[in-house]
Amino acid sequence: MSELVVVYHRQPFERTIVDGEEVLRSHRSPNGIVPTLRGFFQYFDRGTWVAWSEVPDDQAGKVVSREPIAFAGESYDVAQLGLTAEQVTSFYKITSKAALWPILHSFVEKFDYDAADWRTFREVNQLFADATCEVASEGAVIWVHDYNLWLVPKLIRQKRPDLSIAFFHHTPFPSSDVFGVLPWRTEITESLLSCDRVGFHIPRYAENFAAVAKAFGGAETVRRYPVHERLRPEGWALQESTCVAELRWEDRRVMVDAVPLGVNVERIQETVQSQKAQDRAREIRAQVNVDTMLFSVSRVDYTKGTVEMLDAYARLLERRPDLVGKIKLYLVCVAPAPGMRVYDEIQSEIAQRVGNLNGRHATLGWHPVELFSQPLQFTELMSWYLAADICWITPLRDGLNLVAKEFIAAKEGRDGRLVLSEFTGAAVELDAAILVHPYSARSMDAAINEALTMPKDEERDRMQRLWQATRTHDLAWWTREMLVRFGVSL
Repeated sequence: MSELVVVYHRQPFERTIVDGEEVLRSHRSPNGIVPTLRGFFQYFDRGTWVAWSEVPDDQAGKVVSREPIAFAGESYDVAQLGLTAEQVTSFYKITSKAALWPILHSFVEKFDYDAADWRTFREVNQLFADATCEVASEGAVIWVHDYNLWLVPKLIRQKRPDLSIAFFHHTPFPSSDVFGVLPWRTEITESLLSCDRVGFHIPRYAENFAAVAKAFGGAETVRRYPVHERLRPEGWALQESTCVAELRWEDRRVMVDAVPLGVNVERIQETVQSQKAQDRAREIRAQVNVDTMLFSVSRVDYTKGTVEMLDAYARLLERRPDLVGKIKLYLVCVAPAPGMRVYDEIQSEIAQRVGNLNGRHATLGWHPVELFSQPLQFTELMSWYLAADICWITPLRDGLNLVAKEFIAAKEGRDGRLVLSEFTGAAVELDAAILVHPYSARSMDAAINEALTMPKDEERDRMQRLWQATRTHDLAWWTREMLVRFGVSL
């Protein structure tokens, strides 16, 4: 294979100024899609990453730089597409988050058509497509990532039919009736059907896409396959027994993938086995000074179910006054980027609930919940996983959720309990967790009760099964699976 061009809105590293000079540094976590994609370049003769860079108006709309990068043992080019602050705000912070995000997560009531600026969204997608065509060599593989670049594939196909185009979604993909709420449904669908491959984390999202492709693009299903039992938890919300593998649209074959992303198990093991992480975990546990430590990690977003989790915790303390002073919830809920007004309301609700919990139940020397709004450095996060008794992850809807897998990998099959929403993509692999229906107060209450009273032998059996699933289908496995689909010989 000659060249891989990754098209993603984020850059492959963070740029910071140290002593007046620009310094590149890795994103905080080695998990997630950014560090994962960087690793793919080693399998191609040449690689280019296309991302935006905020620039003055006179530099907007063009590739402002294309520079070779040798960083973290990897070599590739980074092409920076210049966008104005206004374009970034409209395209990403408003249209993507106010109109597209709620539909992807099936929150139709939060869809804001009036806020959307589709003209600018289309314009920015055209600029990404033009930049990609400019840097791509003949016959290159183009890999576009995530919903805010939905229109890019068709725009590339029209200009460069020689290119092989793949797309991967890192969010849920909704049913056709929910997707149909979008006024731009046909334009989006035809763009995705202009790809050679379209990828998702789990079969349910692939199936939903196939239904959308049929309803709004006239596509036909050519081939299906039985879903492997490891991705088919019996009776849970995201279960699918068969999955689409190939669609036909006009004169095109479109391959459909369902491959859930894994975590960097090797890196996590190396970290949690280090003296630094072990010492820090003991220090955390001594500072916590309670019998049971609950831990949850998310960001400020109405899809993450943080308000519902805090309500369940409040009910727990009401019905179990014996837990006062003996239990504590540590909640890492990362604040949104500046200008993301769509999250203002939920951020206020979370802060209010934390305040109410602490105001109602705190005693001298103890309060029931500690809220952190800044992300933790990787080693620090792993240390908190090591220290925690229960990891509580109950989004109302989530494309995958790597936090659950990180917690399991950090525990390495030892003691620990995972309470996990059945509406996370990861739940199809991690059905040995305590799966919960986050819309149901009764289910949430039963789940945290089960976590608190689980016998040790059951706890260890569940964690062993979770560890086996996480270790077997880790980041290296996902990489191999995707490379095979691109026709790369390993």
